[in-house]
Amino acid sequence: MVGSAHPTQEKATSMPDYRRYFVPGGTYFFTIVTHRRRPLFSDRRNVECLRNAVREMKADQPFDIQAAVIMPEHLHFIWSLPPGDDAYSKRIGRMKVLFTRAFREERVPLQGISASRRKHQESNVWQRRFWEHTISDEEECERCFDYIHYNPVKHGLVRCPHRWEASSFHQWVERGAYEAHWGCCCEGRKSKKLSFADLEDKVRE
Repeated sequence: MVGSAHPTQEKATSMPDYRRYFVPGGTYFFTIVTHRRRPLFSDRRNVECLRNAVREMKADQPFDIQAAVIMPEHLHFIWSLPPGDDAYSKRIGRMKVLFTRAFREERVPLQGISASRRKHQESNVWQRRFWEHTISDEEECERCFDYIHYNPVKHGLVRCPHRWEASSFHQWVERGAYEAHWGCCCEGRKSKKLSFADLEDKVRE
C-alpha cells in the first residue's frame, strides 16, 4: 500500500533515514479504528477489500502513502498530500465508504447498526472518529515510520517486523531503507525492544 515515492538512497547500515519523504505542512500520521475494535482485518479477504478501496480512492484523489500497516482492528498510515492540499478527511471518508460498501455486500447485516449511526448515515464497520497528527519535522517523520513498522511486534502479534505481511516494511526493505533483520530476533538475534513513549499521546492508538 506504499505510494509512488521512489527512494534512491544507498543500502542502510543501521537505522533507516526517511528525511527526504517529509513534506513540510503536508505529511500526516493517521490512526483509523474499526467499530468497537472488531478484528475485521484478521480476514485476508477484508485486507484485500481495503487495499482495493485505497487504490480506487487514490485514483480519484492522488497523494503518496509513505507507510502503512493493517492491524486486525486498526490501521496506521503516513500520507504526503500534494502542495496546498489538506483534504485528508475527504480521502479517509471515501476510503471508509468504498470498503464498507464492498464488505457489506456479503457480510454485514443492516440490522446491526444503531439508531444514532443510522441518523448520521454511518455503518457498524468503522469508528466515527479517526486520529490525525501532523508530522512536524524530519526526525519525527523517521520515528513515525519506525512506529508503524514495529506496531505488530508492539502488540504481540509477531516477534519480528518482517513476519507481518500487511505492512509497508517489506517494500522499504526492497528499496534499501531498512535492513531485512531490523527489529528481528530470528536465528538467535538479540533485538532490543523499541519504545515509542514520545509518540503514544500523538498517535492515539
